[in-house]
Amino acid sequence: MALVPCQVLRAAILLSYCSILCNYKAIDMPAHQTYGGSWKFLTFIDLVIQAVFFGICVLTDLSSLLTKGNDSQEQERQLKKLISLRDWVMAVLAFPVGVFVVTMFWSIYIYDRELVYPKLLDNFIPAWLNHGMHTTVLPFVLIEMRTTHHQYPSRSCGLAAVCTFAVGYILWVCWIHHVTGVWVYPLLEHLSPGVKIIFFAAVTVIINIFYLVGEVLNNYIWDTQK
Repeated sequence: MALVPCQVLRAAILLSYCSILCNYKAIDMPAHQTYGGSWKFLTFIDLVIQAVFFGICVLTDLSSLLTKGNDSQEQERQLKKLISLRDWVMAVLAFPVGVFVVTMFWSIYIYDRELVYPKLLDNFIPAWLNHGMHTTVLPFVLIEMRTTHHQYPSRSCGLAAVCTFAVGYILWVCWIHHVTGVWVYPLLEHLSPGVKIIFFAAVTVIINIFYLVGEVLNNYIWDTQK
C-alpha cells in the first residue's frame, strides 16, 4: 500500500482513539472516582497503548516524509530509532494486549456479561463507545500489521517483556483489592484463592500466546518468498 494512504489511515485511527478516550473520560461513573480511577481497567490501559502506538506510527510517517531525499545521517539514525520503537510497541504491547482485551472481554461477555460488564454500565456507556473500546481494536491492529512490516525483537526478549506487563498488571489488580477490599472485575469475586492463582497464570500464558500469534502472522504476511 502506498505511503500516503497508510498515513491517512493511521491518522484517522489515531483520531478515533483520541475521541474514544475523551468520551470515556467524560463519563461520570462511580468507578472512575475510586482508588486507581480508570487506570485499574485493562481496557483503558489498552486504549492508551493503542493511542500511543498509532501516535508513534503517525510521527514515524511524518518523519519519513520530512527526511525523504535528505542525506543527513543523523536524521536517518533518529528515524531508525523511531521505527524500532514503533515495531517494539506493536510487537510487545499493541498486538498482544489489544487482541487479549477483545477476545477475553467478548468471551466472558457472551458467557455471562455480569462477570465483566454489568448491565448497569449500559446507563453510562453507549453501545458505540463499548465497541470502540472492545471491538474495533482488533481490526485496527490487524490493518496496521497488514499495511506495514514490523521487525519483532528476539523471541526471548519479546516474551520477557510481555510477561513483565502481564505480571505487573496482575500485581496492580491485587494491590487495588488489598487497598479497597474490592476486585476490579466481578469475575474474581467468585473465584477461590487457589483458582485465582490458576486464572492469573492462565491469563499470563494466553497473552504470551497472542504475542507468538502476532509474530507468526507478521512473518507470514511479510514473507518475501511468498
